[in-house]
Amino acid sequence: MTVTLAHRKVAARLLDALVSGGATPVDADVLQPAETLLDLYGESIRHRAYVTNDPVKGEQMLRPDFTVPVVQMHMNGGGEPARYAYAGEVFRKQLAGAERPNEFLQVGYEVFDGSDPAAADAEAFTTIRDLLKPLELRATVGDIGILRAAISGLNTTERRKAALERHIWRPRRFRALLDRFGGRAAQPEGRQALVSVLAQTGPDAMIAEAGPVQGVRGPEEIAARLEALREDVEAAPIPDTQVQVLEDILRLREIAPMALERLRDLAVDLPALGPALDRMEARLAALAERDVDIGALEFDGTYGRASLEYYDGFVFGLYALRRPHLPPVASGGRYDALTTVLGQGRAIPAVGGIIRAGLVADLEGTL
Repeated sequence: MTVTLAHRKVAARLLDALVSGGATPVDADVLQPAETLLDLYGESIRHRAYVTNDPVKGEQMLRPDFTVPVVQMHMNGGGEPARYAYAGEVFRKQLAGAERPNEFLQVGYEVFDGSDPAAADAEAFTTIRDLLKPLELRATVGDIGILRAAISGLNTTERRKAALERHIWRPRRFRALLDRFGGRAAQPEGRQALVSVLAQTGPDAMIAEAGPVQGVRGPEEIAARLEALREDVEAAPIPDTQVQVLEDILRLREIAPMALERLRDLAVDLPALGPALDRMEARLAALAERDVDIGALEFDGTYGRASLEYYDGFVFGLYALRRPHLPPVASGGRYDALTTVLGQGRAIPAVGGIIRAGLVADLEGTL
């Protein structure tokens, strides 16, 4: 699928509607600085970005997304509250044989407003949903913040928590770590042997015995890594009840109010979930105030784990009922932590979403 005149007309129409609703139109350079931004997208985009080296500006990439450069622009001087809208091409490599395009039109809406995060979540969701109402799309929501809260409340080391949080978006790796940290899978034999030798000799003697240090890591970094391995091997397993809570969250598929009720039950064994569930409850109330039938809204405990890694709270997607093989026609979520990174410590609560204008044009052509 290539970008056609029909796609551009749809993008222009959607952008006009967002601007008419009060959003400020913005744009972003097609070429973005790769070194600064690639890590913010995570692996799913990092390996799919078109990167080139400029002799003056260094590594550059064709923009794979608008949200990060828009956040960067806002954090460099935008006031709060603010609402932005944009439309333009984004570029991503696709796997061999994949039917998804390498270039497509993205229309987006971003809300920077910390006065009422639940209301802002509902606003971002319903603004995009209402633009696409004629398509009768199916909505799915999730909350990365609930997973993060569950991890933060585990009775285990901070290193183990950091590893689990880092791999939220890599389900297989996350599963393997959870099995090992919970004592359901053994430590790798080589690691156990290494820690056994370390206990007998100490890190300095062990490093000296291995010979001259090669590569970019110095002795202090190597010693710190050895200490981390020792701590991991000797740490007590995560309590089975807490592992079970995480597994139950990841298996949860239910209408949103029932999902919240089930999550409240799980919070008995993992109280750290409480604040995240309070935010979910406030969000559902805000959605209901905007005429969302929350009794028919699907909640998926894993939703967002295949999305961009800067999402850290509410996430959503809108799908074509009659063409379920298609990617989401629209998607989005909350990314508060991203504003902290790009704001160099200054944070602004933010949420937004994008619409794939090409998919909208194609679906409208079949109505």
